[in-house]
Amino acid sequence: MRCQVSNTIQALEKTIAERQEHPREGSYTCELFRQGEVEILKKLGEEAVEVIVAASLQDRERVVYESADLMYHLLVALAAKGIAWQDVETELRRRFK
Repeated sequence: MRCQVSNTIQALEKTIAERQEHPREGSYTCELFRQGEVEILKKLGEEAVEVIVAASLQDRERVVYESADLMYHLLVALAAKGIAWQDVETELRRRFK
């Protein structure tokens, strides 16, 4: 299961980077980058609130759904800042020592 999760994050991060470098008409990711960092961060905040609401009031499936949205928007925010997911993983590993 671990490899599958990492592969999914890697694939999503790669797609986000491609959209950032080569904008495409009709792409939601490209629209986020076009709107700019402030709007990306607003959306990230909205998604975080949706996870909190789902976790406190809704079922497991909704928590999973909203968590996926949060992770996607986090990856977009990281890309906008030039931060790779690997940097986050490195920090998490450092904390386990």
